[in-house]
Amino acid sequence: MFMRNDQEQNPIVDKSFRLAIDIIKYTEQLEKQNKYIIARQLLKSGTSIGANIREAQNAESKLDFIHKLKIAAKEADETEYWLLLCEECQYPDTSLLLKQVQEVIKILSKIISTSKKNTSSKTFSN
Repeated sequence: MFMRNDQEQNPIVDKSFRLAIDIIKYTEQLEKQNKYIIARQLLKSGTSIGANIREAQNAESKLDFIHKLKIAAKEADETEYWLLLCEECQYPDTSLLLKQVQEVIKILSKIISTSKKNTSSKTFSN
């Protein structure tokens, strides 16, 4: 998965793109209910996840790749936070979005962990 230029058959790229589309649609619903501030925060963090994952696909190094995915993971955590607030405030249903973002968080965590292990083992094997 490291530094791929083609985006085909890359589950995390696909899932984060789908999540961004669904976040856009959800925030449009929030704006119709005049929930502009939370809609804007959610829109920014929810679309940033995929943008950072896409950027990581063209990373200049393994460390750059990990760094960009960590940024995506932070944005995913923030997105989950905003969605949980929406759920608590009884805004439109967030269950599907929460499931999607939690899946993205798990995948990112695994990719970051695996990438770190691969980097560490190469660094210390000499």
